[in-house]
Amino acid sequence: MNTYAQTPIGTALLRWPARAVQWLDARGKPAWIAVMVIGFIFVWPVGLAILAYMIWSKRMFGNCIKRGMAHMPMTRSSGNSAFDAYRDETLRRLQDEQASFESFLDRLRQAKDKAEFDQFMQDRAKAAQDERKLGGSGSDT
Repeated sequence: MNTYAQTPIGTALLRWPARAVQWLDARGKPAWIAVMVIGFIFVWPVGLAILAYMIWSKRMFGNCIKRGMAHMPMTRSSGNSAFDAYRDETLRRLQDEQASFESFLDRLRQAKDKAEFDQFMQDRAKAAQDERKLGGSGSDT
Protein backbone atom coordinates (compact mmCIF):
# COMPACT_ATOMS: atom_id res chain seq x y z
CA MET A 1 0.00 0.00 0.00
CA ASN A 2 1.47 3.39 -0.92
CA THR A 3 1.35 6.60 1.11
CA TYR A 4 -1.15 8.27 -1.20
CA ALA A 5 -3.76 5.66 -0.34
CA GLN A 6 -3.24 6.30 3.37
CA THR A 7 -3.51 10.12 3.26
CA PRO A 8 -6.84 11.86 2.83
CA ILE A 9 -7.31 13.34 -0.61
CA GLY A 10 -8.03 16.84 0.74
CA THR A 11 -4.69 17.14 2.56
CA ALA A 12 -2.76 15.80 -0.41
CA LEU A 13 -4.39 18.44 -2.61
CA LEU A 14 -3.40 21.18 -0.17
CA ARG A 15 0.24 20.07 0.06
CA TRP A 16 1.14 19.94 -3.64
CA PRO A 17 1.66 23.71 -4.06
CA ALA A 18 4.16 23.78 -1.18
CA ARG A 19 6.00 20.79 -2.62
CA ALA A 20 6.04 22.45 -6.06
CA VAL A 21 7.48 25.66 -4.62
CA GLN A 22 10.20 23.72 -2.77
CA TRP A 23 11.00 21.74 -5.91
CA LEU A 24 11.31 24.92 -8.00
CA ASP A 25 13.35 26.70 -5.29
CA ALA A 26 15.79 23.79 -5.25
CA ARG A 27 16.34 24.23 -8.99
CA GLY A 28 16.74 28.00 -8.88
CA LYS A 29 15.50 30.99 -10.83
CA PRO A 30 15.74 29.35 -14.29
CA ALA A 31 13.17 26.74 -13.24
CA TRP A 32 10.77 29.46 -12.08
CA ILE A 33 11.22 31.34 -15.36
CA ALA A 34 10.68 28.17 -17.39
CA VAL A 35 7.44 27.39 -15.54
CA MET A 36 6.30 30.97 -16.02
CA VAL A 37 7.00 30.87 -19.78
CA ILE A 38 5.22 27.52 -20.10
CA GLY A 39 2.31 29.01 -18.19
CA PHE A 40 2.15 31.97 -20.59
CA ILE A 41 2.30 29.67 -23.61
CA PHE A 42 -0.46 27.27 -22.58
CA VAL A 43 -2.71 29.27 -20.24
CA TRP A 44 -1.74 32.94 -20.07
CA PRO A 45 -3.51 33.66 -16.72
CA VAL A 46 -1.39 30.91 -15.10
CA GLY A 47 1.79 32.50 -16.43
CA LEU A 48 0.61 35.89 -15.22
CA ALA A 49 -0.18 34.44 -11.78
CA ILE A 50 3.27 32.84 -11.57
CA LEU A 51 4.91 36.12 -12.60
CA ALA A 52 2.93 38.01 -9.94
CA TYR A 53 3.90 35.40 -7.33
CA MET A 54 7.57 35.61 -8.33
CA ILE A 55 7.57 39.40 -8.00
CA TRP A 56 5.55 39.36 -4.76
CA SER A 57 7.78 36.73 -3.10
CA LYS A 58 10.96 38.39 -4.45
CA ARG A 59 11.93 35.24 -6.36
CA MET A 60 12.27 37.27 -9.55
CA PHE A 61 14.98 39.60 -8.23
CA GLY A 62 16.39 37.67 -5.27
CA ASN A 63 18.26 34.41 -4.93
CA CYS A 64 15.54 31.84 -4.32
CA ILE A 65 18.04 29.06 -3.62
CA LYS A 66 19.48 30.85 -0.58
CA ARG A 67 16.03 31.83 0.64
CA GLY A 68 14.75 28.31 0.10
CA MET A 69 17.63 26.88 2.10
CA ALA A 70 17.22 29.41 4.91
CA HIS A 71 14.07 27.82 6.31
CA MET A 72 15.25 24.26 5.89
CA PRO A 73 16.75 22.53 8.92
CA MET A 74 20.51 22.75 9.15
CA THR A 75 20.99 19.07 9.90
CA ARG A 76 18.81 17.05 7.57
CA SER A 77 19.30 13.32 7.76
CA SER A 78 21.36 11.89 4.93
CA GLY A 79 20.08 8.40 5.59
CA ASN A 80 23.50 7.23 6.83
CA SER A 81 23.55 7.36 10.62
CA ALA A 82 27.35 7.12 10.86
CA PHE A 83 27.78 10.11 8.56
CA ASP A 84 25.05 12.05 10.37
CA ALA A 85 26.81 11.47 13.71
CA TYR A 86 30.16 12.51 12.22
CA ARG A 87 28.64 15.63 10.64
CA ASP A 88 26.85 16.63 13.85
CA GLU A 89 30.03 16.14 15.91
CA THR A 90 32.10 18.11 13.40
CA LEU A 91 29.57 20.95 13.31
CA ARG A 92 29.46 21.03 17.13
CA ARG A 93 33.27 21.07 17.29
CA LEU A 94 33.47 23.87 14.72
CA GLN A 95 30.89 25.92 16.62
CA ASP A 96 32.87 25.41 19.85
CA GLU A 97 36.10 26.42 18.09
CA GLN A 98 34.42 29.50 16.64
CA ALA A 99 33.11 30.50 20.07
CA SER A 100 36.52 30.02 21.68
CA PHE A 101 38.24 31.95 18.87
CA GLU A 102 35.76 34.83 19.22
CA SER A 103 36.39 34.77 22.97
CA PHE A 104 40.15 34.86 22.31
CA LEU A 105 39.73 37.82 19.95
CA ASP A 106 37.62 39.61 22.56
CA ARG A 107 40.29 39.06 25.24
CA LEU A 108 42.96 40.22 22.77
CA ARG A 109 41.02 43.42 22.02
CA GLN A 110 40.52 44.04 25.74
CA ALA A 111 44.24 43.52 26.43
CA LYS A 112 45.17 45.89 23.59
CA ASP A 113 42.69 48.50 24.83
CA LYS A 114 44.02 48.15 28.38
CA ALA A 115 47.63 48.50 27.18
CA GLU A 116 46.74 51.61 25.17
CA PHE A 117 44.86 53.09 28.12
CA ASP A 118 47.71 52.31 30.53
CA GLN A 119 50.17 53.94 28.09
CA PHE A 120 47.91 57.00 27.87
CA MET A 121 47.71 57.25 31.65
CA GLN A 122 51.52 56.91 31.97
CA ASP A 123 52.08 59.60 29.31
CA ARG A 124 49.56 61.86 31.05
CA ALA A 125 51.17 61.31 34.46
CA LYS A 126 54.62 61.94 32.98
CA ALA A 127 53.41 65.14 31.30
CA ALA A 128 51.86 66.32 34.56
CA GLN A 129 55.08 65.50 36.45
CA ASP A 130 57.21 67.31 33.85
CA GLU A 131 54.89 70.31 34.06
CA ARG A 132 55.25 70.39 37.85
CA LYS A 133 59.05 70.19 37.57
CA LEU A 134 59.13 72.98 35.01
CA GLY A 135 56.59 75.01 36.94
CA GLY A 136 58.44 74.47 40.23
CA SER A 137 61.90 75.40 38.87
CA GLY A 138 60.56 78.43 37.00
CA SER A 139 59.08 80.00 40.15
CA ASP A 140 62.40 79.64 42.10
CA THR A 141 64.32 81.90 39.71
